[in-house]
Amino acid sequence: MRGGLIVSVQAEADSLLNTPETIALLARCAVQNGAAAVRIEGLERVRAVAAAVDVPVVGLIKRADPRFPVYITPATADIAELAAAGAGVVAFDATDRARDGGASLAQLVATAHAAGALALADCATADDGRRAQLAGCDAVATTLAGYTDETAGRSLPALDLLGALAALHPFALCEGGVGVPEQVRAAFAAGASAVVVGTAITNVDVLVRRFASAAPRAGIST
Repeated sequence: MRGGLIVSVQAEADSLLNTPETIALLARCAVQNGAAAVRIEGLERVRAVAAAVDVPVVGLIKRADPRFPVYITPATADIAELAAAGAGVVAFDATDRARDGGASLAQLVATAHAAGALALADCATADDGRRAQLAGCDAVATTLAGYTDETAGRSLPALDLLGALAALHPFALCEGGVGVPEQVRAAFAAGASAVVVGTAITNVDVLVRRFASAAPRAGIST
């Protein structure tokens, strides 16, 4: 994946695109046009994509629970299941917030490695990256910058955080807020080993709404 584009292929829960078959087709399209890897949410979608492409699949599970702020791959069982479904890399929340089951970063990493997968730490701060590096994570990413109470409202892409993570770890990814090719170049210049782009490429629902809202009939209900 080093030096390449990772395309995040995820759809909104109620989207017409949100089926394993459609996500797999979008992933194939991304790979055909140069993606070095794809980032996929959900066991069934990971399974379908892993069978459809020959590049690394970064897998994750999103599970919202009002009792816990961590929602990206919160438990060790999730990691084992993702690896079994075909994810060669498993992404998980690496912040110090409470998670269901209370697993430590070291336990999450050990579970990924035992299942034959690499461990990707989704970080919000440099401290997260430092803890992830000490825990043995294989890669770190800026994914959660702007999505925690501590980092809410910050500008994206988080190139300053990327630089800090790249100084801590030999494989740092820029993810979040990358919307144009110029920002991809800027991320690599800031030290990225790879860059993840999602909404700007594959979230058709968001893209259509953005353009439709600029049209004169945006407020017309009939």
